[in-house]
Parts: sequence; structure tokens; C-alpha cells
Amino acid sequence: MSEGGYVCVPYLQNNDFVTLRDNFKKSDFIDDMYFVTATFSEDGRAYFPSHSNTYLLARFKNRSQIMSEVEKCNPDTPTFVFTKNDELFERLTSDNLNLVSIYYLEHVDSESDLSDLGFIVAKRHRVRRAELGNLKLSTTQTQKFTFPYEGNLIVLEVTSDNKHQADNKYCEKTRKEVQRKGIGMTSLLNLSVIERLK
Repeated sequence: MSEGGYVCVPYLQNNDFVTLRDNFKKSDFIDDMYFVTATFSEDGRAYFPSHSNTYLLARFKNRSQIMSEVEKCNPDTPTFVFTKNDELFERLTSDNLNLVSIYYLEHVDSESDLSDLGFIVAKRHRVRRAELGNLKLSTTQTQKFTFPYEGNLIVLEVTSDNKHQADNKYCEKTRKEVQRKGIGMTSLLNLSVIERLK
């Protein structure tokens, strides 16, 4: 079974990165590709201190193909691979992707927690897709801390023509609404789209 999701590769000016980017551009298993800036939360910075500020973000159809491509680069700075386990919802829209906001759930007590979460997020009209997923890192460096929530991720795609700061605030309001339901949803990072590359 092919597993879709997002890969987030540090944007570097070296031959390995340029080759990877060009391969992604030509690849059938990459749907969309973006140049993005990353804003890590305090928790995100604590777990991933050797992060980058700019990334190549690509939506993929098959994780095993992505991992083999990424691992050829031997990245020092971690590459993040978010794989979809389940989709909470998708809204059909032609609006441009502006922000990808990634959270982790500290614990999920029940299916009703997930349905509450899906219901809250689905009411947010700028969110075009919400997915549950997991995280895999690709890096040559040993990580100081193990990220304990790698199997409990929420990925929100936000479409709008707003400034990124406005969409960040919009996502924070969404997170607080989820928290009020007693679901511990914590911000990991926000990826602001600067340019669409594919």
C-alpha cells in the first residue's frame, strides 16, 4: 500500500539538494512542491534544535520512494517525513495553499476525541485538508532527544491570500478551540508557503 504525506527537506545550495529538487520536479510520485519558511514552536525547537529556517516541502504519494531519495542526500539537518495515517476531512477548493500547520496530540483517549477534533477543524473554512499522521526523520546526526509523539501528528493545510501571520493566528484559534474540548493539541511547526515550485 502506498502511503502519502509531506516531506520537508532543508533548503540547501549544494549538489545533493539540487539533484533531489530536480528529481522531485520530474517525479510522478510528487504532487505539489513548495519553497517554505519554517516557524518552530518552543517545543519544536527543543526537540529539533538543528532545524533549518527554509525548506522544500513536497506532497508525495509513496513514502518508501521518498525515503530512498532523501537518504541519498545524507542530511546533517533533519529532513521531516510526515506520513498520512488517516484523513479527518478534505474540502475541494481551487484556492492556493498558504500554510501547513503541524501539531501533535499528547494523548488520544478515544475515537470520540478524534471525531470532536475533526468536527472542530472542519468548521474552519480556510482549512482545506486535515490529516492524522506520523513523523520519520532522516538525518546523519544523532538526535539529543527522542520526539515522543511521532505517531500522533495532525497536519492542517490552510488556503488563503492572507499574510502568513494572520493564518498562524487563525490556526492558533483553532488549536485553542480543540483544547477547550479537553484534547491536548500542541503546535510543532508552521510552514509558510513563499513560492509554488510544482
